Amino acid sequence: MQSIQLENITVDEISLKAWENFNMKVSALRLDKIHPVISGNKWFKLRYYLDDAINNDKSTVITFGGAWSNHIVATAAACKMKNLRSLGIIRGKAEKYLSATLSQAAEYGMELIFIDRDKYSDKEVPENIKDPGSYIIPEGGFGNMGAKGAATILDLVEKEKYSHICCAVGTATMMAGLINASPATNTTIGINVLKNKPETEKNILSLIGSTDKPYLLIDDFHFGGYAKKNAELIAFMNHFYTETGIPSDFVYTGKLFFAIDNMIKQGFFPGNSHLIIIHSGGLQGNASLSKGTLIF
Repeated sequence: MQSIQLENITVDEISLKAWENFNMKVSALRLDKIHPVISGNKWFKLRYYLDDAINNDKSTVITFGGAWSNHIVATAAACKMKNLRSLGIIRGKAEKYLSATLSQAAEYGMELIFIDRDKYSDKEVPENIKDPGSYIIPEGGFGNMGAKGAATILDLVEKEKYSHICCAVGTATMMAGLINASPATNTTIGINVLKNKPETEKNILSLIGSTDKPYLLIDDFHFGGYAKKNAELIAFMNHFYTETGIPSDFVYTGKLFFAIDNMIKQGFFPGNSHLIIIHSGGLQGNASLSKGTLIF
């Protein structure tokens, strides 16, 4: 199993032709480069959970996710790296053929347990697999330990030099960690990829407590909800790759870059702003698209 390679992370300067008349700088923190499977923010959200499991002599990690969950496959790979057994509680019925994500998770040794959507919403571990030697990681790494790990993302950059820290938001774990770690001079911008703003805001507040650090959750670019997409988003992702060489996924980072592009062109950011956009990986989800949909 390949190790996590933080030294591969780069800060790439982005300059789209459409931004030429705007007096600002935009950078992308390429977390997607650290590992082919445990990609982007996944490692940062998992790192302290895995340390805690090992320190408490737990031999099995149990977590939750859907058929195309970045978190599921990343957890499976990370557990194999750490010599931990892994179980994935998967939302929905078992299909005849596993998704590419679940097939890969199974190859890394994860045992897949399918439960119906109603039971899944309770996030309860079935009685027949409960074990004192098990350690539960919430879906998406959500929780204080996940936010603590996400906060270490900003250790990789000179965070004081940026005016805005921009990220995609799912469980809100990474955004909360970034808020906690950011200087008061930064504004953290989260692009919500789910159609659930009240719940997302609640999740953020539960992980940051009271804070006077400025942050903003943008809810205008989810394209209808989690993993929803249209031709406009796909066309933008291909165009963005052509101009920058940076691949994105249609669930998280495609929507993030699309949102920032629109916000820049609408004059949302003040002049002389310097944005850093967190590329949180997740590219494996593109395998669910028809061949040829994306040019990368």
